[in-house]
Amino acid sequence: MSASPARIDLAQRRAALALLGLLEGADSQALKGAFRQAVKAARPDQAGGDAERFRQVIEAYRLLQRAEPAPIAALERTLPEAPPILVLTPLQALWGATVQTRVCGRRLAVQAPAGLRTGERLRLRDSGADHLVSVLIRPADGLSVLGDDLFMSWPTPPRMLEDGGRIEMETYAGPRSAWVTPGLSAPARLCLPGLGLPARGGRPLGRLFVTLTPASDAPSPAEDRLLRFTKVWTPERLAA
Repeated sequence: MSASPARIDLAQRRAALALLGLLEGADSQALKGAFRQAVKAARPDQAGGDAERFRQVIEAYRLLQRAEPAPIAALERTLPEAPPILVLTPLQALWGATVQTRVCGRRLAVQAPAGLRTGERLRLRDSGADHLVSVLIRPADGLSVLGDDLFMSWPTPPRMLEDGGRIEMETYAGPRSAWVTPGLSAPARLCLPGLGLPARGGRPLGRLFVTLTPASDAPSPAEDRLLRFTKVWTPERLAA
């Protein structure tokens, strides 16, 4: 006879969900997908990986796997009504934004401060009543968010991955450059410190991880510089 699932503390469950970027009620498929993404990003043998975060991700996954959902009647007695969700894009989470959401059947404009993380809750007051709104950051504009960190990809000539060198990338914060170590196997990942979600409360300033995806049609460094030059120096300016 198999052992029954273990009950876990509600605070532990919420912390584990937040670490994996999930909301209460996520099914097993969502849990597996979030775990695969989180554990891959935290692997210590990858650029920007972290052994402690890797351990925490695995523990959070195991905890949620063995958790026994509380019976519906018990949930109704012990938990408040599920909070409405405030859905943000990564850029809205970075800079803050006014976002529309539905609370108790009413559409409200919510001023989301910069630096919100998935799993956080905002307290709103409407018509004299307080409401808790749960934050969810969904991928958009080529960016995704996991914890404090942002993730994007950049097409890179295979020769650059083989030979290494300086690479120029367009990020949400403008052009950035980095050195690529020769002989990297695809997909390689670069870490740009300080370009993740801003520090907020007890959460640190995050990082931007860039996955270099091999692309034969990606411009070489020389071609990229030429494209930048032609954008700035129009024929009229050259003739002046």
